[in-house]
Amino acid sequence: MERERVKVHVPAKAHTGQKMRSILKDYRVRTVCQEAVCPNIAECWGAMRATFMLLGDLCTRSCRFCAVKSGKRGRKLDPNEPRKIAALVQDLGLSYVLLTSVDRDDLTDGGAAHFAATVREIKESLPNVRVEVLVPDFSGKEESLRVIAASAVDVIGHNVETVRRLTPLVRPRCADYDRSLSVLSRFHSLAPATLIKSSLILGLGEEQSEIVSTLHDLRDTGVDIVTLGQYLQPTAKQIPVTRYLSSAEFIELERIARAIGFRSVAAGPLVRSSYHACELVE
Repeated sequence: MERERVKVHVPAKAHTGQKMRSILKDYRVRTVCQEAVCPNIAECWGAMRATFMLLGDLCTRSCRFCAVKSGKRGRKLDPNEPRKIAALVQDLGLSYVLLTSVDRDDLTDGGAAHFAATVREIKESLPNVRVEVLVPDFSGKEESLRVIAASAVDVIGHNVETVRRLTPLVRPRCADYDRSLSVLSRFHSLAPATLIKSSLILGLGEEQSEIVSTLHDLRDTGVDIVTLGQYLQPTAKQIPVTRYLSSAEFIELERIARAIGFRSVAAGPLVRSSYHACELVE
């Protein structure tokens, strides 16, 4: 007698997460979801969402909170990457795309032209797809900022990451708080019709008054969208968590941010700069 087969129920999100992993492997495209050990990877991949990481997998900066690999010089750029990303977006049927990268201080333009080429490939192939970029500071180089601003992107993000006092402790020496504010301000001036976005990770030892001060700084530069999330130590190599904020604290910070005048705010323990990005824009 033939043995009866047992059907194992696999949740839909598991299927889609496996599909995302398989497609990314086929296209040889990296995501910050994997490289930065994001806690939301299961949820986002289950919903067929991912943040694609350009410019290789080696960052020329070494932020103390980040799990992405670092080195003095990144890998050679893949000239086919913009086309691969555009084809992948089409294959996945995405209507909203998030692009980010490692820092590439070893490149003359910091990788700005590569970012712009990727946006252009997506827009030419899929004109109705909206594109959000989360970019480095490009060492504050005006020409690089202009290239990004002129790329027909829908949202430009650059993360200030933490408050002024803690910046030297958690970011490398070349990553300056005031430079980040200046970069955000220039994007606002160069692309006034484009939404500008930034993010803070909390739990590194900042006081609430410092968070509020930073929110004012960001709004004054023209930032439209802000996200606030709990820092979670990715591995034992990164800086430890100083404290965990309560849900009530995040609710209060969201209220404060909205009162300051941000057009859209997301605050919560697992919120990251790319978390539910499309909904924040809408």
